[in-house]
Amino acid sequence: MPGWPGASWLELALMAEECGSLQEQLSFFLENNFDHTHVKPWREIPLADEPFVGAWEEYIRDINVKNPLAVLKNKLVQLNFPVKEGISKSTDYQMATKRGLDTVLMPGATGVELEEPGNIEVYLYQTIAGRIPVIQMRNRNDFETLVRVFFYKNEPVSIPPSMGACMIKGYNNWDRVKKYKEKWHSDNGYKESMDFLWKFEFEIMKSRPELYQDTFFVLSDKEYSNVPAGMLGIPEGEWRRLSLVIRREHEAAHYCTLRFFGSARDHLLDELIADYMGIVAAAGRYIARWFLCFMGLENYPAFRSGGRLVNYLKNKELSGEAFEALNAYVKNAAQNLETFSEKYAPGIYQGEGKYKMLLALSKMDFIELASEDMEKQLLKNGLGAFLEKEV
Repeated sequence: MPGWPGASWLELALMAEECGSLQEQLSFFLENNFDHTHVKPWREIPLADEPFVGAWEEYIRDINVKNPLAVLKNKLVQLNFPVKEGISKSTDYQMATKRGLDTVLMPGATGVELEEPGNIEVYLYQTIAGRIPVIQMRNRNDFETLVRVFFYKNEPVSIPPSMGACMIKGYNNWDRVKKYKEKWHSDNGYKESMDFLWKFEFEIMKSRPELYQDTFFVLSDKEYSNVPAGMLGIPEGEWRRLSLVIRREHEAAHYCTLRFFGSARDHLLDELIADYMGIVAAAGRYIARWFLCFMGLENYPAFRSGGRLVNYLKNKELSGEAFEALNAYVKNAAQNLETFSEKYAPGIYQGEGKYKMLLALSKMDFIELASEDMEKQLLKNGLGAFLEKEV
């Protein structure tokens, strides 16, 4: 196993007596959950839309002529409940979200409260993995409310200021179930035993998640990672514009790894890859300093409180030495990526090259990305053959 930065093996052995092995504490850096069994060739990109996109096309058409929140409340059942402590355990909430029962007569379904319900934008965003629905909020508090609604089951949890986007995956869309049931009834005609037979059909439907589960983004249009424009030396208006580009492409990268490789997690490897794709989309090249600012390491080795880095260390107990080693790996990986990217630009910044870069990065672990052999490994992961073909 590679050594950890900032200390010799003898020093690590001595520190292990007091704080445990740094290798053990940072073993998650070796994790890679991506499955490359069914990687698609470039000629099959972009992928066809997933089935849920058709339902969202209908929602967007309705939103164009009606109130956005009213349309969404009619389609997405959680919006019919307030954000309230313990609401997810209530009978009404359980019956609505787990059994799809109508909320009209439920006393607990008083509806979600937003500060600016008119400032909701819903649209489909094209990615190389197909189009994806986006719910975009201008009001920061409303963004946090929707994250609580869809990701935290309407519970009033704290949302970090550095969080500005959320991918909701595996969402059980009861509106799609309702439409499926209506079509099934229409196709089969009326029979006295229809309700009984529907129970069997429902079990069949449940075995096919693509028929009722959605994936979508909830976005804020504020500064990316809560980093002010002044920190990057960019005019405020321009930084707001670039922030939205980074944020959408960041979430798009998560959606791509989910469809291509079967995984999208709150993990530092996933975040490095997603931020890479977002920064390249916004700036036309990879800028390591931007990523370090997002993580809170713009003044490395100092860490700025509020940096996104800590968002991905939940349930992990790190000693001071382990946290310093982690910061060194994050810094080295970012700088390695910038050096590599500029060396092989512009081929890996667009089109098939950018896709090949995503594939190559997804075959690495964080330690490899931070190592001196990073370039050799990335080229070995398919980029070398592609770049030779391009010359």
